[in-house]
Amino acid sequence: MAGFDKVISSYQQALDGLEDGMTVLAGGFGLCGIPENLINEIKRKQTTNLTIVSNNCGVDDFGLGLLLQNKQIKKMISSYVGENALFEQQLLSGELEVELTPQGTLAEKLRAGGAGIPGFYTATGVGTLIAEGKEVKQFDGREYILEKAIKGDFAIVKAWKADRYGNVVYRHTAQNFNPLVATAGKITVVEVEELVEVGELEPTQIHTPGIYVDRVIVGQFEKRIEQATVSGN
Repeated sequence: MAGFDKVISSYQQALDGLEDGMTVLAGGFGLCGIPENLINEIKRKQTTNLTIVSNNCGVDDFGLGLLLQNKQIKKMISSYVGENALFEQQLLSGELEVELTPQGTLAEKLRAGGAGIPGFYTATGVGTLIAEGKEVKQFDGREYILEKAIKGDFAIVKAWKADRYGNVVYRHTAQNFNPLVATAGKITVVEVEELVEVGELEPTQIHTPGIYVDRVIVGQFEKRIEQATVSGN
């Protein structure tokens, strides 16, 4: 049915409606499963003052690092920043606002946002800088801090396969933050390696149902290795 067809033909159309000052949720882990072409389109659009929620910020010359180079990011909410020298430089200079979040907490914030849950209590971060300014409660004699859910104006996601209705399958470790991010955006855009017809995906193998997805685009990917290692005999 044409009304359910979510496939679009251009990256310009994929990010139609993205404006300065918005919050963008980005899937991926390191350089694995990142929506690299959608990131490139944000760079091309020159959208600025963005809040980006992602596990990390790419590397200096690839992934979200390109948006850092272009001074398009106002704030990063992330859990790992160790591979990006430009990130460190902008943080220390005060150019970039950073909200460091424990990795599991970040994942749960996104999951809660997608599930319509406004917040949750976790023991992670109690007694540390993470807990400053947050509500603390005791459950069964243990302290927990209140963490608020995260939702975004746009969610950009990388997947392996999708059908025209937006049902999505991820491959191997690309099942990192992508499924969580996909549920938590007002507009969710998925770029895929392969588009299949409706009915070709085994229903029990679908990771993100099409109800969460607004736009699907087929892309070509560089699939860069973040840290190449060679084992000798």
